[in-house]
Amino acid sequence: MNHSGKMHEEMNFENSMKQMNHTEHEENDGEHAGHSSEMFKKRFLIVLFLSIPILLLSPTIQGWLNFSFSFNGDKLVLFVLASIVVLWGGLPFFTGAVREIKRKDFGMMVLVSIAVLTGYIYSAGATFIFIAPDFYWEISTLTLFLLFGHYMEMRSVEGASGALGELAKLIPKKANLVKGKDILEVSTDELKVGDIVLVKPGEKIPVDGIVIEGETSINESMITGESKPISKKKGDKVIGGSINFDGSIKFEVSKTGKDTAINQIINLVKEAQSSKPKTQRLADKAANYLTLAAITIGTLSFFYWAFFSSQDFVFALTIAITVFVIACPHALGLAIPVVTSISTTLAAKNGMLIRDMTAVEIAEKLDYVVFDKTGTLTKGVFEVTEIAGDVQTLEYAASIEQNSEHIIGKGIMNKAKSQKIKILSVSNFKAIPGKGARGIVNGREIFVGNLALINQFGIKNIMQKEAEKFASQGKTIVYVTDKNKVFGVIALSDIVREESKEAIKLLKEMNIQTAMITGDNKQTAEQVAKELGIDIYFAEVLPKDKVNKIKELQEKGKVAMVGDGINDAPALTQADIGIAIGAGTDVAVQSAEVVLVKNNPLEVAKLIRLSKVTRKKMKQNLWWAAGYNILAIPIAAGVLIPIGIKLRPEFGAL
Repeated sequence: MNHSGKMHEEMNFENSMKQMNHTEHEENDGEHAGHSSEMFKKRFLIVLFLSIPILLLSPTIQGWLNFSFSFNGDKLVLFVLASIVVLWGGLPFFTGAVREIKRKDFGMMVLVSIAVLTGYIYSAGATFIFIAPDFYWEISTLTLFLLFGHYMEMRSVEGASGALGELAKLIPKKANLVKGKDILEVSTDELKVGDIVLVKPGEKIPVDGIVIEGETSINESMITGESKPISKKKGDKVIGGSINFDGSIKFEVSKTGKDTAINQIINLVKEAQSSKPKTQRLADKAANYLTLAAITIGTLSFFYWAFFSSQDFVFALTIAITVFVIACPHALGLAIPVVTSISTTLAAKNGMLIRDMTAVEIAEKLDYVVFDKTGTLTKGVFEVTEIAGDVQTLEYAASIEQNSEHIIGKGIMNKAKSQKIKILSVSNFKAIPGKGARGIVNGREIFVGNLALINQFGIKNIMQKEAEKFASQGKTIVYVTDKNKVFGVIALSDIVREESKEAIKLLKEMNIQTAMITGDNKQTAEQVAKELGIDIYFAEVLPKDKVNKIKELQEKGKVAMVGDGINDAPALTQADIGIAIGAGTDVAVQSAEVVLVKNNPLEVAKLIRLSKVTRKKMKQNLWWAAGYNILAIPIAAGVLIPIGIKLRPEFGAL
């Protein structure tokens, strides 16, 4: 694997971040719940149209442009136009402020509402009650700029979360239901588990199922991130939303609706985006305090400029309003969610499903990554590597194991098939649990199994030299014997995945120690650990004892456990981060914070690197948000006025 450029900064994560302008509001819980970019665009355009006559009727603008224009009732026209701009154009901000107040979570909507309504109420008073300059053009342009800013913001929000919507759109609306000899076009929603569905070349798979007829290749990139077409034949799983390429197939529906892989993935990503890591909770508190600070500073600034300086009331009110609108608590409060949205969606599109964003915080501080050996670092498929003894060794062993479902028996059968060995008939077959099997082949009683089987029947002459040689290499030994002596030894090995070594190397480059946990004997564990460059290994560990090994490492630092999510469930739960690997379409693994669709250890390294980039971006956003407010609020309050620098409210709104 080529991992130059830090794996393209983890799938162009940085580029995705740069596309975000401003920040994001959490769906149905933030200031813009139920709002869209189109709504803000519509209000912006109408307010822009109404603001033109307001500007032309403003004495301040007329003075700047050196022209005069007035008529009887112009103040009333100004009031009506400004009322529409403020009360209708600013309605999203007022409703957002009400939600913030109800939640006791004061933020930008409260500040904006105070600023706009203060200017509007003062101007209305200047029109009908007391004689003073009005504030209509300032609050109109302020509302205009606020609408434009939030229109751009919502476009960014929709762009960030739109990938989930694209996933949902992958499911076709119609499906070809097989009813006897008839093919009926039905709504995908009508399909039930057990139905038979026909999919033609170029069509999308409507729901999850098992192929019962035909062969084809399918694009499953939306689930696995793997762009290469996957061959499918009878008995293989197909995923709803994937694209059928070159063959017609029939499949039996196994999952529909919320149980399908795509819907589970969408729900997992939503779950992650709604989870709040510790950093987010701290940022939320800071945003709350910032709102209260802005209200306090704006009010104090007003009193200072109104009563303790030579400036007039309108000047002081302008200062206060500028402070209210320039403070940006949601830049703090949403510095984290925008990163969360992009990273979780990007990860999901690449087959990495983050269920809890707390895992991202912990991943940056990991000291150990513990891998289960079988099926994770290795293929979980035993292959014959050496055979010693009589020429009939493999023939007899394969004959005894021909109906075996055990992975070792399958390994022996695969070797026999590859060498085109004739499989003999067996009589009086008997499996011996945990030890092997026996049967009659060509009138001869044959035993195939481990050392415990040999000892049980008291067989001597066990080819000890050959067996010890293979065992020292970490291989699994199978003896082939009759009642009198061992006449053959077969060595098998659980083949190490090609990606495992690269994954271990990448983790070491990140200063993370690696560990392996297995139920295999010490020699096998040592051999695999040595081959991969793993720092620590635990051998002969029973499934129930894996938790204790995780606890041992947790006394020294933060630990991630990588396993299959089923046999390793207790260990995954105990670890600081549980990573279920090789989930395929079964992504709802409750014991893990992260679910990896592909069975590839490199995905673990990618996940941790993505987590580090995510955390880096979170910190950058927080620093920018905090730095902006620290600098902007004093300037808005007028500290630079003595040297001729003063911010207007409409520019503060940007």
